[in-house]
Amino acid sequence: MALKLAGMADKIYAGIRHAPIVSPHGHCDPAWFATDSAFADPAALLVIPDHYVFRMLYSQGVPLERLGIGVDADSRDAREIFRLFAAHWHLFLGTPSQLWIEYVLRETLGCDMPLGPQTADAIYDHIDAWLAAPDNRPRALFDRFGIEVLATTDAALDPLDHHAAIAGSAWQGKVIPTFRPDALLDPNTPRWADEVRALGAMTDIDTSTFDGFLTALRIRRAAFKALGATATDHAIEDPKTVWLDAPGDVFSALLRGDLAQADAFHGHMLVEMAHMSLEDGLVMQLHAGSRRNTNHTLFDQFGADKGADIPIAVDWVRGLEPLLNRVGNDPRLTLILFTLDETTYARELAPMAGHWPCLRIGPPWWFHDSAAGIARYLDQVVETAGYHNLAGFNDDTRAFLSIPARHDLWRRAVALHLDTQMQRGYFDRTTADRLAGVLATDLARTTYRLD
Repeated sequence: MALKLAGMADKIYAGIRHAPIVSPHGHCDPAWFATDSAFADPAALLVIPDHYVFRMLYSQGVPLERLGIGVDADSRDAREIFRLFAAHWHLFLGTPSQLWIEYVLRETLGCDMPLGPQTADAIYDHIDAWLAAPDNRPRALFDRFGIEVLATTDAALDPLDHHAAIAGSAWQGKVIPTFRPDALLDPNTPRWADEVRALGAMTDIDTSTFDGFLTALRIRRAAFKALGATATDHAIEDPKTVWLDAPGDVFSALLRGDLAQADAFHGHMLVEMAHMSLEDGLVMQLHAGSRRNTNHTLFDQFGADKGADIPIAVDWVRGLEPLLNRVGNDPRLTLILFTLDETTYARELAPMAGHWPCLRIGPPWWFHDSAAGIARYLDQVVETAGYHNLAGFNDDTRAFLSIPARHDLWRRAVALHLDTQMQRGYFDRTTADRLAGVLATDLARTTYRLD
């Protein structure tokens, strides 16, 4: 099954269907490409890493342990996990997961059997045999998928050994890191002071002072950039930026355990990150509007990223005002805004990106990267921000095999949108074809400075 197209939309889609995949933001594991080892089994491939899958099953009473979550790899039964997934496949009807997974089964894995309890074992065996073939290992798939570049997301203190191994290999695939310093910027993060000390040890800088802390962050950014990074990434619940008059004093108090100004310091550090992006050219990404780990029981038992991160309302205009009034008029800065609060598309993000030279609007994220979500996004932002203040598309996935499926859905949705725009009389077929290429690949390349 795929998002159906007809007439002009199908013709527009045909022009971008096989365009290279530019994946400038996501959460694939660089170890896959450093070691080029075969994926373990069908459950490890399609179920265990995909929070879209296990959050849906959990909502219907399936314990995460039965899906292999929090279970040692040697102790879990991959076939039983896959059977459980297949037995609940009906839960995904009408969701983007249905489109993605059916695409993966049909187009990538070459399996035409409909997924369900009666076919679970046959499909498992088909995938298992497919995984054993040498030409289905990560590097070969990367090349076969037509991926031009793939960015991972890596903690600021990650030694980047896997990225160094990739860069030092004979393989020509372009896998680059992305600098994610959340654990160092937000003093509310558990063990924040320990992270600051570890930053100092890694960079051989005294991070007990604020100036030393900033210097060490610059050193880590440079290390990421040396391995190809073009962007930073920051996850925040509410986009509140601050400029403190005496950040050093606040930093010292925080290290002593006084967290009274923890939120203000975090907001200040986001502005510092924007200043550093002006220095080193790294694109800055801001993901906001998600309250993380709302299921405390699951968090205590399994940790973060277990499907309980929920969208919340945010205020971009007031929240970014301190940052934008310091650096927002400088076109050398690129700041990409992602939101889970769709109500801000037309009300805030489109007018903001249509004014501030530094701003670009990220594509529909997480709960909204669906056919309907993409349509809502384009309908709400283009009229005010235009096309060239958008950041193109990124798949933002942990499930490697879903990358072609996600880009295909975006391209189909773009074709439908452009067909509608033609019917409204905004432009002709030549312009629609050009914009299709812009939205499929060109904006991602230019926005993330990958060209």
